[in-house]
Amino acid sequence: MQVRIVNLKEKKLVGKHLKMSFVNNKTAELWGSFMPRRKEIKNQVSTNFYSLQIYDSLHFVNFDPGKEFEKWALVEVNNFENVPNELDIYTLAGGLYAVFDYKGSSNDNTFFQYIFRTWLPNSNYLLDDRPHFEVLGEKYKNADPNSEEEIWIPIRLK
Repeated sequence: MQVRIVNLKEKKLVGKHLKMSFVNNKTAELWGSFMPRRKEIKNQVSTNFYSLQIYDSLHFVNFDPGKEFEKWALVEVNNFENVPNELDIYTLAGGLYAVFDYKGSSNDNTFFQYIFRTWLPNSNYLLDDRPHFEVLGEKYKNADPNSEEEIWIPIRLK
């Protein structure tokens, strides 16, 4: 398993967000409402999409799949000028991330179990209280076993 440790610089993002839980997953609803609007967003940096999750600081301490978090569907922009109505801005602060190149279905959660149960406890890092996100590039194909994406996990030194 190859992992890259990256010191991410701040990013400006524009998109939509919803509260959800793993039990009450509204990801399809979120992306279904965002994708028709994506071309209205000016100053996009690339064709990549960002799937970003904001968890409270204790979310993974006593994990409860019914506990809510905030999920965003986003694109990166150069600036926040001319943001379309009903879309929101989000500034992703910089920081240290473990980046995993994942190939497989987005419906398979075993990779996340590996990250949190095997890789993280055996690394020199702890989970940090910052957003988690995935970069969905040209090779991303939702629920396809040949899909590729980057998984970014916020970390800090032990």
